[in-house]
Amino acid sequence: MPRFAAGLEYDGRAYSGWQTQPGLQTVQDMVQRAFGRVADTPVDCVCAGRTDAGVHAHGQVIHFDSAAARSERSWRLGANSYLPADVSVAWVREVPEQFHARFSATARTYRYLIFNRDSRSALAAGRATWERRPLDAARMHDAAQVLLGEHDFSAFRAIECQAKSPMRRVEQLAVTRNAQWLTLAITANAFLHHMVRNVAGLLMSVGHGESPAERVGTVLSSRDRKTNAATAPPDGLYLAAVRYPAEFGLPGGSADTGNLPQSAIIGRSSD
Repeated sequence: MPRFAAGLEYDGRAYSGWQTQPGLQTVQDMVQRAFGRVADTPVDCVCAGRTDAGVHAHGQVIHFDSAAARSERSWRLGANSYLPADVSVAWVREVPEQFHARFSATARTYRYLIFNRDSRSALAAGRATWERRPLDAARMHDAAQVLLGEHDFSAFRAIECQAKSPMRRVEQLAVTRNAQWLTLAITANAFLHHMVRNVAGLLMSVGHGESPAERVGTVLSSRDRKTNAATAPPDGLYLAAVRYPAEFGLPGGSADTGNLPQSAIIGRSSD
């Protein structure tokens, strides 16, 4: 049976995460229902990363199997016609049957967006995390570099995390500022449950001076979640891109997975 990959964008505010859950509205339910209507038969979708409630994506990748004779364009436009405004299919490609959205991925990139001003934004609610205390982005970036490489990230995983191993390899981790906006960008081979939000929470405590920069390394080496800072809210978290071997010929995770500007996500508030 033919297999297809698709790139998704979604605003996670109205959903209880990606994965189907009884009695709850999820992104998976919406996407499967839309592709099922295009195929005229039920469709099961597998994602690259199971985002949590309130988490967004502009680079989610899924795969599904279908014998329905539809062009890639018909899959994309047809599904979008049945999806709500806060979920969109950016692209669809037919892929080899050995392709798997989750297991074929070699890396994933998340971005965590922080609105840093002493008064809240009327436009950023639910799309970025608001931190009223001044944050030192350079201090956060420097402190974060100890997390690069392969480590046991037990101190950054949620209690309910079901991953068999806490070992993860972080390729890149940067904290940058653009006016009132801070962006934490992190790329790794895979992530533990709440790993990015726990990294963000700790770096924010360093950024506003509550924790010394050395605490990041201390928490990492402790392998104990209790030594870490509070988990950051889901509002500012985006699954930005998923990387696959070039042989699959995918667009890198989404139609646009580069440094998506904050203005494209929520609009630019005035200084």
